[in-house]
Amino acid sequence: MAQEVCVTVCAEDRARLAAIIADRNRPLKHIQRAQIILFSADRLPALRVARRAGVGRSAVWRWQIRYAEAGVDGLLRDKTRPPGGRRCRPRLSPRCWH
Repeated sequence: MAQEVCVTVCAEDRARLAAIIADRNRPLKHIQRAQIILFSADRLPALRVARRAGVGRSAVWRWQIRYAEAGVDGLLRDKTRPPGGRRCRPRLSPRCWH
């Protein structure tokens, strides 16, 4: 499932991403996301970006797309999920107890 995404980063976004990486109080996930975008902007292949950032290739593609859709602010927030989570149905035993 190779995807080709061309990431273009303006000077203002590059400065914001560099500041995120330099900030030691930031969560690791924000730093990794910023690194993914900067490495991608340098035209590195997804596998090399993934290795440098310490994530999988699917994460690289996911954050490249998110950056294209929402910019730097999109990298700093997680997508919301519907409330309640997945519901588990109780497993029924193959035997009936009377």
